[in-house]
Amino acid sequence: MDYIELKITYSPVSEAASDLMAAFLADMGFESFVADETGLTAYIEASGYSAESVKEMLSDFPMDIDWQIKDEFIKSQDWNEEWEKNYFQPILIGGDCVVHSTFHKDVPEAKYDIVIDPKMAFGTGHHATTSMMLSHLLGMDLKDKSVIDMGTGTGILSILAAMRGATSITGIEIDPDAAENARENVRLNNVNVEILTGDSSALSSLIPADLFIANINRNVILADLGRYSAALKSGGEMLLSGFYREDVAMLERAASLYGLSIETILEEEGGWTSLRLKKQ
Repeated sequence: MDYIELKITYSPVSEAASDLMAAFLADMGFESFVADETGLTAYIEASGYSAESVKEMLSDFPMDIDWQIKDEFIKSQDWNEEWEKNYFQPILIGGDCVVHSTFHKDVPEAKYDIVIDPKMAFGTGHHATTSMMLSHLLGMDLKDKSVIDMGTGTGILSILAAMRGATSITGIEIDPDAAENARENVRLNNVNVEILTGDSSALSSLIPADLFIANINRNVILADLGRYSAALKSGGEMLLSGFYREDVAMLERAASLYGLSIETILEEEGGWTSLRLKKQ
C-alpha cells in the first residue's frame, strides 16, 4: 500500500501542539504520528491525502504557530525497516510491561514482554492514549474475562489482555493491512486472540463481553457508543481513549444514555485522557 509522509515543521514546538495536531490529522484519516524537536511527521494512505485540507486545518489551528509542510510519496515497502531506522524504541509501562520489536537489542526485563512489529498500524505504547490504556489493563483483574478490542491497530491491548489471563478476546480493525499486522503480532506473542476485519457493525455477531476497549477518537466513539454498549455485558467495564480532557463532559453525557457511568479518569501531559466506565 502506498503512503504519503507528511512532515509539519512548526514553531514554537510543544508537546501540546503536536498532540492537538495529531488529533486533527487523525480525524482526516492519518494513521501514524511521530513527534520530534522540529514538529510532527504523519502518515496517510496516498489515496486519502489532500494537501489543501491539511493547509486549511493549519490555517485555522487554535494555537499561534508558524508552520511549513513537506509531503513525500512513499511506495509500499518494509515498514518494520522504517520504524527500526527512525522511530520505534522499547518502552516500559508501569514497571511491569515492556513493549519492543523483534529488531530491538538490550530490552528491559518485565513481567509482561510484548513484541510489536508495527508497520503502519497505530499502537506501540508510545502515544499517551495507548500507554494509558495499557496502564488501565495492568491495574485490572482480567482472569477468565472476555474482551472486545475495537480499533485494535497493532493488537497491543488485546495481547496484554491475553497475557493477563483474559479469554475469548476479539480485536476488530477496519483497515485490512492493519488487521493483518495485528494477526502477525498475535502470532509473535503466542497468545489466543481473534482479529476481525471490519467496523462497528461486526459487533452484532459477537457475544457481549466483560470488557470493551476502544482507543480511537472522540467522533468515532460518539457515533458508535450505542453499539459499544450493546456489545458489553451488564456490570461489564469499558475503557475509552483517543480524546482530550475537555471532551469528557460530552462523552459522559452520551455514555449515560446507554447505562454507562465513569469510574476512573486518567489524564496525561498534553491533555490526552482515558476513561474507565461501568455498565449498570
